[in-house]
Amino acid sequence: QVQVIESGGGLVQAGGSVRLSCAVSGTASSSLAVGWFRQAPGKEREFVAAIGWTGGPTYYADFAQGRFTISRDNAKNTVPLQMNSLEPEDTAVYYCAASAALFPTKSPDDYRFWGQGTQVTVSS
Repeated sequence: QVQVIESGGGLVQAGGSVRLSCAVSGTASSSLAVGWFRQAPGKEREFVAAIGWTGGPTYYADFAQGRFTISRDNAKNTVPLQMNSLEPEDTAVYYCAASAALFPTKSPDDYRFWGQGTQVTVSS
């Protein structure tokens, strides 16, 4: 079984930074494409960033481009999401998901395994 666990969320002031981490474990977990998604109250779940099983390619939502960075830490078998220049609009529950595929996509329907989410709250 594949297990996905997010961590690193919390409260941050506008303009600050947060580093989330996604730990993926289980059978063939190191070969999975991984995506980050977020969902704010009353809104649909939306794509944030994704990374392939080799550490590339990477894809970003428009709002994340230039502010967020997704990467792979192969030694720890985690996928961190570094978020800089945070704004109140970034407040959401952030979810990590694994696709069981080599290449990333932007659709949540393409991901099989999901974490429980971690809350990020950005104060103004």
